[in-house]
Amino acid sequence: MLKNKEIQTAVASGVLMLSAWGISHWSYWLSIVLYILSYTLGGWSKAREGIETLVKERDLDVNLLMIAASLGAAAIGYWNEGAMLIFIFALSGALESYTNERSSKDISELMALKPETALRLTGKDMETVNIEELVPGDLLLVKPGELIPADGLVTRGVSAVNQASITGESVPVDKTAGDEVYAGTLNGEGVLYVEVTKNTEETLFAKIIRLVEEAQTEVPDSQRFIKRFESVYARIVVGVTLLLIAGAPLLLGWSWQQAFYKAMVFLVVASPCALVSSIMPAVLSTISNRARKGILFKGGAHVENMALTSVVAFDKTGTLTVGAPLITDWVTAEGYDADEVLSTAAAIEAFSMHPLARAVVKKASEQLLTLPEAVNVQSLTGWGMEGEVQGTRWQIGRTDILDRVENTVQWRELRSQFEAEGKTVSVILHEGQVAALMAMRDELRPQAPEAVQRLRSMGVRVVMLTGDRYETAAVIAAQAGVDQVYAGLTPEDKVNHVKSLREHYGHVVMVGDGVNDAPALGAATVGLGMGMNGSGAALEVADVVLMNDGIEEIAPTIALARRAQRIIKQNMIFAITVILLLISGNFLENIALPFGVVGHEGSTLLVILNGLRLLRS
Repeated sequence: MLKNKEIQTAVASGVLMLSAWGISHWSYWLSIVLYILSYTLGGWSKAREGIETLVKERDLDVNLLMIAASLGAAAIGYWNEGAMLIFIFALSGALESYTNERSSKDISELMALKPETALRLTGKDMETVNIEELVPGDLLLVKPGELIPADGLVTRGVSAVNQASITGESVPVDKTAGDEVYAGTLNGEGVLYVEVTKNTEETLFAKIIRLVEEAQTEVPDSQRFIKRFESVYARIVVGVTLLLIAGAPLLLGWSWQQAFYKAMVFLVVASPCALVSSIMPAVLSTISNRARKGILFKGGAHVENMALTSVVAFDKTGTLTVGAPLITDWVTAEGYDADEVLSTAAAIEAFSMHPLARAVVKKASEQLLTLPEAVNVQSLTGWGMEGEVQGTRWQIGRTDILDRVENTVQWRELRSQFEAEGKTVSVILHEGQVAALMAMRDELRPQAPEAVQRLRSMGVRVVMLTGDRYETAAVIAAQAGVDQVYAGLTPEDKVNHVKSLREHYGHVVMVGDGVNDAPALGAATVGLGMGMNGSGAALEVADVVLMNDGIEEIAPTIALARRAQRIIKQNMIFAITVILLLISGNFLENIALPFGVVGHEGSTLLVILNGLRLLRS
């Protein structure tokens, strides 16, 4: 904390204030010089901010009120009280700045870990290249203790990789051939040969940096309201202060000095410093806390919305499940060769990043099949893929089409059998006719049942929204323990269900990872995207990102957001109460300026420190 420049400046201002007070008994003028230095050091930046707001925005803010109050105190001989006001005000601002700095650091300290160069293998030679020159397919050598320069797959070698900067995992993860590694993570003691799978701008590291840039700009609605309120309130305080100075001697018979003193006390105790500081320290502390757990908020507004959660809606594939399904059954229609159909399907699915598509490509690879050339390939959103191979049209996707195609009774019976076993079934069509039916099983994430149970124990309703058929989804839902299942949904259906849930239950958090989840993520109160394997579209739309795909952290995140809201309410009630008591005391009991300074600035420090508690929760 002491490395923060604003805190250093505030402390120096306090030291000068104490020094001036200490020597004031034997050298009045030297103490005045030290007081002026204390005022300048502690109040310069705040005075500049206040003047800029006044000149550029033609508005008053709390900074200008505090500077005016401290100068007014000095004008009537209360140099020490004015310096104390400056010191505590500067310290409270420095603490708020420190909270912001901590939040930014916890979110974006990995930006300093950005690799600059990579060691690329070309035949028997090695060359050092800038990471911008890397393309998918390049083979890299990563030495022990070096940063991994790109997202890729380990082709050779064994090592433990520290992924804390990306996923928040505190323990290094063992990596062997076939495992995925990420740019910006730290290699351990082994040598790794890594094949690049993504361009520099598409890496998980690059996605995080873009998200961090968004996170710096957004503030909660409550903070925006407080800023608007501050402007109006500051005008009222200045108006009443001027009225006291000018009107009290005429109307109440006070002396000018008495009226000025009373006005300065009012200016100090009525300023809304504590109220203004009630929100952001708590919000930023929450963001910082969650960032250390691998949960990235794109802005403070989403902390506020997360606290209001009444329903969490999960996608199934890749969210509640591992997202890496394996083909368990393959049934080919009469007249078709199984290997030929599989290689054709894999050629088309190779253009998709969907987990089911990858399972098809993986099976073809395991059987060492040669893939034919596929052209005019396109994604059929919410259904599957289609393309042309050797001049004929092939489609791979959901089996609901069997309900609209004639002579598919046996295929529908087979589908029912597979789905009763909890498998996901896809159909392969050749020129509109069924060529094959394949069944896949995607295992439930080990942490899913506990994650769902923790949400339900908090009074949060848990539902599943999936494009799978009901029979398949119901098996996974029963294993996870969700309250309700909505199956067979298109992306538009998911959006409609999210809207319906919001109407019936209130605020909805949608958790998803795929392109088809992006519209629903946008429609939810808070869209929560899976960071490690989530699609680019899902991450762009999401308000919060689980960088390590740890769904078990959703319940603690909601709990922390709720705690932050409680602390914010405590702070606001406390701040308003102190202001009202001090204003009443000024007019009814004639409180002294030093007491007003300590009461006002002390309350400001207390609400900031109360918010900082969330850093360690």
